[in-house]
Amino acid sequence: MSEDEVAVTGLGLVTAAGVGAAATWDGLLSGRSRAAPDPLLAGLPVGFSCRSDFDAGAALGRRAAARLDRFSAMAVAAAREAVADAGLDTTAWDPLRVAVVIGASTACMEHYDREFAWIADGRPERVSPMAIMRSIPNMAAGEVGLDLGARGPNLAVSTACASGASAVGVARDLVRAGSCDIAVAGGSESLRARSTAVGFHQMRALSVRGHDPEGASRPFDTDRDGFVLGEGAGLLVLERPAHARARGARPRALLRGYGASCDAHHTVAPHPDGRGAADALRVALADAGMTPGDIDHVNAHGTATRINDLTEFRALARVFRDPPPVTAPKGVLGHSAGGAGGIEAACCVLTLQHQLIPPTANLDNPDPAIPLDVVRKAPRRARLTAAVSNSFGFGGQNAVLVFSTS
Repeated sequence: MSEDEVAVTGLGLVTAAGVGAAATWDGLLSGRSRAAPDPLLAGLPVGFSCRSDFDAGAALGRRAAARLDRFSAMAVAAAREAVADAGLDTTAWDPLRVAVVIGASTACMEHYDREFAWIADGRPERVSPMAIMRSIPNMAAGEVGLDLGARGPNLAVSTACASGASAVGVARDLVRAGSCDIAVAGGSESLRARSTAVGFHQMRALSVRGHDPEGASRPFDTDRDGFVLGEGAGLLVLERPAHARARGARPRALLRGYGASCDAHHTVAPHPDGRGAADALRVALADAGMTPGDIDHVNAHGTATRINDLTEFRALARVFRDPPPVTAPKGVLGHSAGGAGGIEAACCVLTLQHQLIPPTANLDNPDPAIPLDVVRKAPRRARLTAAVSNSFGFGGQNAVLVFSTS
């Protein structure tokens, strides 16, 4: 390992497929969507989501669950798993040398919905004094730092649906710069809120396949009609190689490159030819010292919206002469916005580690306008040495991570 590289020594996941990295991985391999009717969204134009069975009270205790917003609670649980997976002892590390960087966009609007209802009802005295501090986007990072006793740089990153991947990239830069020895990084978010569901529906971004929720998230399929609201947290432990070696840690993978760009095109729509996404991909490859031919797999952003899937294909086509095999985890997990980039970075690491590409759910009729080799129906065994994970967001935000086995 070069000291310019960063080791991924631990993973933690909370997703609609299950709590923990093992449960999430098994869910991805099943290729079955976790979308189902959601009582929280009952009566709305879109009343289903990909929700996690995460129980904050059982995982963190009743007092913590009462204090924390759901996105913060999921982040704390994922951080605990990631740190344990890395074999780290929080009582033995130097807390000033441990950073936390977590991405979020809306974070979670569920509590805001409840508190705003009191104001609308003419009873502002019922608004919780915790309302603001519980829901602001930096609280996931703050609560993880508090829980772990990590006193180094503590940052929130918000680049819409690229937030989790951007956070991993920023954390990588902190490790490389020597600002910390260890960074806990990724994303956490829950889109399961009534205001969020209505807002995205009004934008025509959500699937309206209410008669068949499990078949609603269809990345790269001809019949795709939008994404499915999701939730979850995905966190990675990043370390300087020398630090990992000194404690005998065996990396799951190496984070070799990070690229970021802005489309500077439109508030919501990506650049139609994928220019900005392609720029981020090229920057990430150059940062990793790799060429497109070195990449064996693409973990796609794959939202299942008509424009975004086509644009992502065009971005890949601008960089790769023949794009490598692709998967899109949002078919199974739904879209957790700011959490997605961290979750999918962890999924990308697991794909390399297991040398197995999970299938894309609900890809029954591949779109002929998107001639990619998208893995579907069943997992595919492959020889994988390097992979990229794509994340794109509103505002033209693009973030690409490059991982390798060595």
